Amino acid sequence: MKELQHLNKYFLKYKRQLLIGIFITIVSKLFTVFVPKLIGSIIDNVSAEMQNASQNIDVFKSGLLQNILLIIGTAIIAGILTFFMRQFIINVSRYIEFDLKNEVYQQYQKLSLNFYKKNRTGDLMNRISEDVGKVRMYAGPAIMYSINTLTLFVVVLIFMFKQAPILTLYTIIPLPILSILIYKISKQIHKRSTVVQQYLSKLSTFTQESFSGISVIKAYGIEPQTASSFTNLAEDSKQKHLHLVKIQAFFFPMMILLIGISNIIVIYFGGKQYINGQISLGNIIEFIIYVNMLTWPVATVGWVTSIIQEAEASQKRINEFLKVKPEITNHNNTLSEINGNITFNNVHFTYDDTNIKAIKGISFSVKSGETLAIIGKTGSGKSTILDLVGRLYDIDKGELLIDDKCIDQLNLYSLRDAIGYVPQDAFLFSDTINNNIKFGKENATNEEVINAAKNAEVHKNINKFTNKYETVLGERGITLSGGQKQRVSIARAIIKDPKILLFDDCLSAVDTETEEKILNNLKKVSTGKTTIIVSHRISSAKNADQIIVLDDGQIVQKGNHNQLIDIDGYYKELYLKQLSENSTVTTEITPLKEKP
Repeated sequence: MKELQHLNKYFLKYKRQLLIGIFITIVSKLFTVFVPKLIGSIIDNVSAEMQNASQNIDVFKSGLLQNILLIIGTAIIAGILTFFMRQFIINVSRYIEFDLKNEVYQQYQKLSLNFYKKNRTGDLMNRISEDVGKVRMYAGPAIMYSINTLTLFVVVLIFMFKQAPILTLYTIIPLPILSILIYKISKQIHKRSTVVQQYLSKLSTFTQESFSGISVIKAYGIEPQTASSFTNLAEDSKQKHLHLVKIQAFFFPMMILLIGISNIIVIYFGGKQYINGQISLGNIIEFIIYVNMLTWPVATVGWVTSIIQEAEASQKRINEFLKVKPEITNHNNTLSEINGNITFNNVHFTYDDTNIKAIKGISFSVKSGETLAIIGKTGSGKSTILDLVGRLYDIDKGELLIDDKCIDQLNLYSLRDAIGYVPQDAFLFSDTINNNIKFGKENATNEEVINAAKNAEVHKNINKFTNKYETVLGERGITLSGGQKQRVSIARAIIKDPKILLFDDCLSAVDTETEEKILNNLKKVSTGKTTIIVSHRISSAKNADQIIVLDDGQIVQKGNHNQLIDIDGYYKELYLKQLSENSTVTTEITPLKEKP
């Protein structure tokens, strides 16, 4: 139970409720064990009455009624106490489940992008749902039934020893055998539970990826292959579950067998002692009831053991992620004022998951209020620069300065709060368009939302929808076209009114006419803001104060538009190529005149 020690802080947090629950459990069991004693007393009284008929029948009836009423009263009190026991202990398990899920979620938010590249979404979801659910079973039912069983065992054994010590020793002979069997089987349950949880993660990952990529699956017509792969994975998962269930199935029959043996021992040795006059008939009945009272608690030992082993395996998987140290941490707890001056001095960066050297000794600077455009081939390191400015990664070597301060010395939250970022792959949430735009500014007015949408040239599109800004988008914004998603994402960044605007090829899915309108709007919006535009289009870069051309992580050209088109190189080639393409497209769409 080493891994489950992580929960001790939560048990301390809710120790008051747990202690009350434990106290109620003990008291309820005390009332429960009085019932066999009362029944034994009734049997002895009936036996005495049958042997001695001269006893006053009214006194006998009065005593019998009194014992019956005591049994009913005791049962009612024990039932009420059991209800409150569950209210305290089971409720605590729900509180712990809530706290643990929040702890895992907070950890997920702290972890860097690198972590998410190495781990699949389905596995992350399984650990915060299935695994936490398994742990909750330990924090609630397992603890409750363990206390229940322990209390009942102790109290019952005390009562039994007081009545007939020798018969009690005979009765508990099967218990050491039970302990050894539980130990052996528990080890196997732990191993098999870990494998089962791993397969649940694989299933979650597969289904999550299949549903996210359903359009690709349908487009390629590979539904049968996907279904076949899922069936194979589900079959493997089923086999692992059956492998676990088979070992768990040993417990209950084994408990019943041992309880049955105990009953036989009570009847045989108790009968001999009764014949010898050492105990009464009521004592034998008491012992039989006590042994059978232990049937369910003893049977739950196997169940509880199984729960604990599964929780141990699940908590180990949770702890694996909780122990991961975030690569990006906040080194300054004081809020930082960001103006937007950005400087790269001989910056180097390598992705450790692929070992690709994305940035190789880059140096440039952008003053507050200026616009920088970055042009280059795919994989040249353009997007990486934006990720470094947002401190999604830390540089390997060199200096990255914001307002002449090392970026890692700034307050991380102040830095990111000062940035409006539009990623290459626009991500929208399954919410209304209004709320997706407000994601950039939670307290924005409807007028601000509309103005942001107008500047992103998406307002007219939104007004065509039935519910307009209250249109609920599908997962990842699937309701919208690629260009509409990009423009809503731009509106989200604009409404934030940040000091730094980062656009990562965010106009690739819009036509040139719309692009021109958006760029003109961005000129007004970005006044006084530091803007970095990553693009494959010269039209997006030509009005920037400075342009850098990247190739294989290095700057190969630097200047403004007029300077770069006069120099032979990648920029001029791209400019002439795109100029030629635009001319061709214009010619093709020019209407033909009718012949006279």
